[in-house]
Amino acid sequence: MQDENNFPPPLAADETGLLAIGSNFNLDTLLKAYQLGIFPWYNQGDLIFWYHPDPRFVLFPQKLKISHSMRNILNKNTFRFSIDKAFPEVIKNCRVAKRKNEPGTWITDEFETAYNNLFLKGYAHSAEAWEKNELVGGLYGILIGKIFFGESMFSSKSNSSKFAFIKLVELLQKNGIELVDCQIYSPHLESLGAELIPRNKFLDLLKNLVAE
Repeated sequence: MQDENNFPPPLAADETGLLAIGSNFNLDTLLKAYQLGIFPWYNQGDLIFWYHPDPRFVLFPQKLKISHSMRNILNKNTFRFSIDKAFPEVIKNCRVAKRKNEPGTWITDEFETAYNNLFLKGYAHSAEAWEKNELVGGLYGILIGKIFFGESMFSSKSNSSKFAFIKLVELLQKNGIELVDCQIYSPHLESLGAELIPRNKFLDLLKNLVAE
């Protein structure tokens, strides 16, 4: 990407969703990327890979699904929920979490520093699940307009990340947020109501909701 703030149009992405290679994690670069629905997924060496997949995996908050077992966990107050109380710890735990079919992590030192800066500037937010005083699950993402762009989650206790996600989505809906971008398909989030939509539909939603 020759101009660090000049992303190609989303329709230029290849079949894997890869749109551009290069640039940096500067605040302005990241904000412009998210406003266009572009996100960094992983890096190879010093190169940053930017993605805009088709179809797109999203959750409409009003379509959130809460299973009977999760309803019991919510009703029993198994975990305690908080927002923005431990952002650096959440991203650190997401970085070290072991994931199936992923030998490493895309959360590098540079990435972690950049998103902590986004948090300090008020763009990034975390949702936490606590068991007593121990952080046992959570997720983080970027909030722009009426879209929450989810980035990553972790869980050290069963169902803790689902708990944090459910509580966050309920809070987002109360505050008028109309879309949660989940980026890439996962059965975990599909069970909570996330769905695949065509890129064109996502771009239409993006244009309206980011502006708000």
